[in-house]
Amino acid sequence: RHSRPQLRSPAVSVMQVLQQTATGRLQSAIAPRSPGSGDDATTWERPIPLVGDVTSAQERALDPGGWSFDTSVQTALADVIAGRRDIRRYRPDPVPPETLLQILAAGHAAPSVGHSQPWRFVVVTAAATRDRAASLADRARHAQAAVMDDISGQHLLDLQLDGIREAPVGIVVCCDRRVTPQGVLGRGTFHDADIWSCACAIQNMWLTARAGGLGMGWVTLFEPHDLAELVGLPAGVVSLGWMCLGYPDERPPEPGLSRAGWSSRLDLGQVVISERWQHDSPEPPRDRIGAPASDRVVAAHDDADSVLTVPGSLGRLDQAVDRVIASCGRDVATATLVLVGGDHPVADLGVTAYSRDVTAEVLAAARAGESIGVATARTAGVATIVIDAGASTGNLVDADAMSLDRVEQLLAGGTALGVELAPIGLVLLGEVGIGNTTVAAALACALLGADPGDIVGLGAGSDSAIVEHKRQIVAAALSRIESTQNDGRSMAALLAAIGGPEIAYLTGLVLGVARTGGMVVLDGMVTGVAALLACEHEPATASHLIAGQRSREIGHTAVLQHLGLTALLDLRLRSGEGVGAVIATRMLLDALTTRRAVARVNR
Repeated sequence: RHSRPQLRSPAVSVMQVLQQTATGRLQSAIAPRSPGSGDDATTWERPIPLVGDVTSAQERALDPGGWSFDTSVQTALADVIAGRRDIRRYRPDPVPPETLLQILAAGHAAPSVGHSQPWRFVVVTAAATRDRAASLADRARHAQAAVMDDISGQHLLDLQLDGIREAPVGIVVCCDRRVTPQGVLGRGTFHDADIWSCACAIQNMWLTARAGGLGMGWVTLFEPHDLAELVGLPAGVVSLGWMCLGYPDERPPEPGLSRAGWSSRLDLGQVVISERWQHDSPEPPRDRIGAPASDRVVAAHDDADSVLTVPGSLGRLDQAVDRVIASCGRDVATATLVLVGGDHPVADLGVTAYSRDVTAEVLAAARAGESIGVATARTAGVATIVIDAGASTGNLVDADAMSLDRVEQLLAGGTALGVELAPIGLVLLGEVGIGNTTVAAALACALLGADPGDIVGLGAGSDSAIVEHKRQIVAAALSRIESTQNDGRSMAALLAAIGGPEIAYLTGLVLGVARTGGMVVLDGMVTGVAALLACEHEPATASHLIAGQRSREIGHTAVLQHLGLTALLDLRLRSGEGVGAVIATRMLLDALTTRRAVARVNR
């Protein structure tokens, strides 16, 4: 039997040993060796991972902004973001395959909820598919325009949206939603976060395309099921629209819808809310849904009843023919376009995209027979008279446009010509004058008691900023004359205060034709305002008017409604110079010829 060995040191417990060991380690940690102590100082290298974040907490604390790119990269990124545009016009040049892959890779690098990567990219290059997609978009665009308020609906149809046909590549960005929201981290509460992820992919693609000089446009004017059927999407996969991709045939300096006057960018302060939504926080976005258009009045005349066809078979043309026959008889076969120009100092106040000298240039081209109005008239067999009515002497805001004597001379000149032309045939009105839509808008507001926001429109080539400034100018002009304006203000006095020379002349022309029993075919907003002035002066003038067209000026609709006229054409023309009146007159003369030639029935 072996004996138990005896300990030679005092007996201690296990707990005492552990406490002594821990204390020694702690003292070692908080009392490092000092130089010269005789012991070698020991330092330990921080393990650096081979993957992932290699920085230490100390590094991040010392330099919180150390993750940033240098200033040149930040500036470049800001430039790309600021320069991104929704491109609508494209060159036919093909997109290089490597460039397309780079753009798709950028989309695939986007952030996604729960790293689900729900995006799918259907790349379409076949012309037949792109053409079918464009047809679907056109159909949806007209359907949406039909339920908008009248002005917005017309504006929508006026926008350039042919990129689907023009761009060589179409990309339908889809979201695969076949996984239940609860099955994806982050979607259990925000179910649509997968779609937001796909929107991030689109933005990545858009910025990459812009950086590389390509254009991209996002088209969502589709019925979702139509687009899904077009590219064969299975159930549970939805599209975010059609992305047009190609080299741009435009280089817009600002967003297209802003340039087109649809809307303008809000200031940052209007969309940033501090801490909590307040009652006076930003107004909701504009709702463009409006009521249906007003009913139109149909007039019938005995001559129409005798024609061997159903009543109103030519629609608005029949109504116009009835009006012409009532005033001028059935044998009218000729027409004359009177193109009147005027120079406006208000154009110097920033209300137009063009300089005043363009007026003189267009008038010179008209006299040479080469302006668009004269060329259109010549093609239609319509005679033309070109008149330079001269210049206003005031800019409406600081001073009256013209003297009363000058207005009376212009009215008299126009009246005399109207009396001379009325027996010959139809008299068409046309105008030339940079800045004259501002003048016409001011007159319309004064005559109709309307707000400038409801009357002032884009004019030729203007953008949202110009339109807003234009409204301010019109408001200032109205404010200036408010103290002297009253219900008894004469037509001539109003023209002197805020009118223009060509409008005064055209007003006299309308009066002269009406007094002689003739018929006037109006063109756009400016000629409509001249007719409105004439009707305010002599109400019976209205029965001698035909609205050739409704132009893109928003105030033109209000003017025509006040005149009780329905336009023959609604082509969203911006050309001025009587082009719309000429096109409508050609149709009207053909309809008169048809009325004369068609068989008659026994009464």
